Amino acid sequence: MAIETLPEPSSIPLAAPPRFRLGFLTASPIIAVATACLAIIVVMAILAPWIVPHDPMLLAPAQRLKPASAQYLLGTDAYGRDVLSRIIYGGRISLLIGLGAAVVSIVIGLVIGLVSGFFKWVDAVMMRIMDGLMAIPAILLAIAVVSLSGASLMTVLVAITIPEIPRVARLVRSVVLSAREEPYVEAAISVGSNLPKIMWRHLMPNTVAPLIVQGTYVCASAILTEAILSFLGAGISPEVPTWGNIMAEGRAYFQIKPSLIFWPGLMLSIAILSVNLIGDAARDALDPRMKQREGRK
Repeated sequence: MAIETLPEPSSIPLAAPPRFRLGFLTASPIIAVATACLAIIVVMAILAPWIVPHDPMLLAPAQRLKPASAQYLLGTDAYGRDVLSRIIYGGRISLLIGLGAAVVSIVIGLVIGLVSGFFKWVDAVMMRIMDGLMAIPAILLAIAVVSLSGASLMTVLVAITIPEIPRVARLVRSVVLSAREEPYVEAAISVGSNLPKIMWRHLMPNTVAPLIVQGTYVCASAILTEAILSFLGAGISPEVPTWGNIMAEGRAYFQIKPSLIFWPGLMLSIAILSVNLIGDAARDALDPRMKQREGRK
């Protein structure tokens, strides 16, 4: 009678990583334009200290509310500061908060989702905490955190990140709950593979594709939330150039100079729309069946 032997841990197949190539960024003219626009905004933000024509913080009362000219391409604000320079510098804050919120929420949400999806007793506790956080409107939670801790870049980043963690955790948890029933995971458990190895080598690769897509949505949401907080006066200090601060200062002069709100609002819209379009393209590239289903509708 032949005795069945369990496979060695090293011979257990791993979860196939998703095929992710950057070719989807030029898959259609719309996505190509969105990628180009986002790339231009990122390059401008990185090179801001070297390309801005004027100091964005320099006050020049004699030049206040000047129209567009060769010296000030987009005019000046109520304090005589160059609007173009402030918009370029504002992109640095917005992109930093968007990228930071996406990275931090994904890292924390990934850990919570992996543990909750694998251990039922942890899931019962952590998901109730996540449900409680999701029940609070994100903007109100962010305003409360900023009000209690004071307005600073780090505080705003934390305030925006906290509401995004439950969404990422629930996404990872749902993936883990389905992946843990796969034969290769059961085989890894049966041969005595340690828990970190099972999570890192067998479960975590399944979450890469949805996390890439979710990260783009978190980034866009964080950029918009930062602008809302700044516009409401609950964000970063008003003298710091951000798109939300520029619009908040310009609303008092909207009737005499609407460009104070139009230009930063336009940059904010282009950035958020570009990130969302790239996220949709990434979703279609990672899950072609989704695109086929949408095409049949």
